[in-house]
Amino acid sequence: MAMSIVWAVMLLLSVLFSILNDCTASVGAAALTGARSGVEATLAIAGAICLWSGLGKVLERSGLSEKLTRLLAPLLRRLFPRSFRDPAAAAALSGNFAANLLGLGNAATPMGIAAARRMQALSGSEYASDELCRLVVLNTASVQLLPATVAALRAGLGAPKPMQILPAVWLSSLLSVAAGLAAAALLGRRGRR
Repeated sequence: MAMSIVWAVMLLLSVLFSILNDCTASVGAAALTGARSGVEATLAIAGAICLWSGLGKVLERSGLSEKLTRLLAPLLRRLFPRSFRDPAAAAALSGNFAANLLGLGNAATPMGIAAARRMQALSGSEYASDELCRLVVLNTASVQLLPATVAALRAGLGAPKPMQILPAVWLSSLLSVAAGLAAAALLGRRGRR
């Protein structure tokens, strides 16, 4: 709700200043150009999102997601020891983590929501558990080995080398996850006191 008000105020101020500065034609043209660019960018990444979301369904139906769960189990078991004992939570956590590794935030979101709901049901509390907080941190920071959505967006906008950002993505995502997990651990200990 608050962001709706912010956007409405910004829009009204833009129109007001364009009228006061007698440049409504250029503001109108810029708005139409921006809208066209937004639609073009959306269409550019839509194909990549469909491809990777479809691949996620293929992994699930072929049984490869179970193998992926076993592959990621040592790491996820350490991060989510209580929740990983539940098969439904383990599958959702593994799928979410794998989708985030591939930079597929759109595909990771439904699995992250399923994992969060299952974790909340398992905790039996109305408050977020430490494991649920770690899941939120991992989804927010998300280590990405292959930033597929960002690369598709860069390619759609004409970047000559859309994957050139890999080292920066790896470094920034590792640092953000490390900082987030450290903060979650520190605040979790502080909250238990």
